[in-house]
Amino acid sequence: MKDDIITLGHGSGGGLTRRLINDVFNKNFKLPTLDDAVEIENRTVVTTDAHVIKPIFFPGGDIGKLSVTGTVNDVSMKGAVPKYLLITYIIEEGFKIDDLKKITESVQHAAEEANVKIIAGDTKVVERGKADGMYITTTGVGFLPEGVNLTSNNIKNGDKIIVNGTIGDHTVAIINAREKLDLDPAPESDCASLNDLTQLMLKSGNVKFLRDATRGGVATILNEVAEDTNLGIIINEEDIPITDAVNAICGLLGLDALYMANEGKLVSFVSGETSNLLSEMKKHKYGKESKIIGEVTAEVKGVYLRTSIGGLRPLLMLESDPLPRIC
Repeated sequence: MKDDIITLGHGSGGGLTRRLINDVFNKNFKLPTLDDAVEIENRTVVTTDAHVIKPIFFPGGDIGKLSVTGTVNDVSMKGAVPKYLLITYIIEEGFKIDDLKKITESVQHAAEEANVKIIAGDTKVVERGKADGMYITTTGVGFLPEGVNLTSNNIKNGDKIIVNGTIGDHTVAIINAREKLDLDPAPESDCASLNDLTQLMLKSGNVKFLRDATRGGVATILNEVAEDTNLGIIINEEDIPITDAVNAICGLLGLDALYMANEGKLVSFVSGETSNLLSEMKKHKYGKESKIIGEVTAEVKGVYLRTSIGGLRPLLMLESDPLPRIC
């Protein structure tokens, strides 16, 4: 690992994170899968997540809402129906009780919207200056319907790649809030639970694999899939849904929306006819801007962007994200 110490980049979801998992954690834990959630027994799916976002309040959400939606989505990407959450608060001495109430109310509201129950939790308090406000960890439990088996092993040459809406919104909302850029209107995070959408997708189309495009963004997911399947992926620049606000920030700061974190967007690999699936997705409030952005191919290895002028630009796995603590 880089200089034998942990850097912020090791938590960014990119190449450094992948090596940290392989070189340290997986050598000891012998994890059966590196997916965000895992099926254990009796078709039970479990995931765990930590949330260290800064700032803890942001347009479109807060650390409480994010802790629920992020965990619900990790369970949902396995095709499972999330049912239960366990939650732990790590709170810094001096944190305002009113802010804690707001965050806890946000947790409950997000849980109700996702139709999951908070069934257990824990609270720890650390000294002033030791936790940057508060952190939250969550564990999610869900159940996998019979016949559902979403894995990258299902992906084949010719499969289509679908996203459920504009990308980069969460990152831009956090940049604007963190750096006080005062963009008007202020961009909002896409923070949302996608469990209803994923179940609709499973009923409506030939979905083979799902991932939520959080840290590292869409490009990182595509690189992981290309590596796991030994297939190539080509996406089309003109088909990628991006808002004007995200484009503006990318131009200003030299960023690429394809690597930006999202908290309400998924990437789906789908076989066969997609018109029915897209039609059903667009009826859902979190799928109105769903689009096919590319396809899997055996003609190349790796991930490429077909530019607006027809060229192919490689999309490589980044070592780290220049924007830490995005979730």
